[in-house]
Amino acid sequence: MSKIMNMAVDVRHLRLDLQGWPILRNISFAVRAGEYFTIVGPNGAGKTSLLRCINRILSDWHGTININSVSIAAFSQRELARLVAYVPQAGGRHNPFTVRETILMARYPHLTPFVSVSYRDLRFVEDALALTGTGSLADRAMHTLSGGERQKVLLAAALAQNAKVLLLDEPTTFLDPRHRDVFRRVLRTINREKGLTVIEVTHDLNCAALDSHRILALRNGEVAFCGVPNQFMDEDVLTGIYDRAFLFTEHPVTGQLMILPEGGES
Repeated sequence: MSKIMNMAVDVRHLRLDLQGWPILRNISFAVRAGEYFTIVGPNGAGKTSLLRCINRILSDWHGTININSVSIAAFSQRELARLVAYVPQAGGRHNPFTVRETILMARYPHLTPFVSVSYRDLRFVEDALALTGTGSLADRAMHTLSGGERQKVLLAAALAQNAKVLLLDEPTTFLDPRHRDVFRRVLRTINREKGLTVIEVTHDLNCAALDSHRILALRNGEVAFCGVPNQFMDEDVLTGIYDRAFLFTEHPVTGQLMILPEGGES
């Protein structure tokens, strides 16, 4: 029983069809509370759709999705938002609010009508600004930010939401190397030190291997691999997922196998 209760997210036999096209087929996996769980796979494998099913953005699926051993169908949207926060890709429309206002709006699952924002709500906002290094942006309008800055603000908003499970969809796509490293350090901190369950979609296989406790790989809407990084960083496993060969080297600090970029032809 304790093992069951320790599962933050449990997905069983998930199937999703969109406009008659199969997107996800018989997806089953479980994520332990406090785990850093990464989802990888080629373009079109169904990674983003899977996150949107867990967050109930997409609802016309078949199977079972449980959060803390309770079906997500049992939660109101406000109740689900107290448990699960979602950081989408940074593209899309830009809202007209300031950074601080945007982060404060993420407190909506904890607010009640006709009651003023509390000191506790404001404290969550300020803590999220500090943790993500976005305090200097607090009074700027969202539409004035770069893609990387917006992505950090979206993370801050998710942290202010104070959910127990954090879903991230390619969160470092628009970040330069320095800001990417800062962003990933924040993710490691909230996972290792604060115990937040992190489920991240990424194309960065090296970061997946370094940061994750376990990795799930999708291919053509099906599970192609689920296991620890050492098992994932294997020539046969990766070739089966991506239909290409890989070059490896050992990380000089951790010893973890890492993927080398292909050199240009001479």
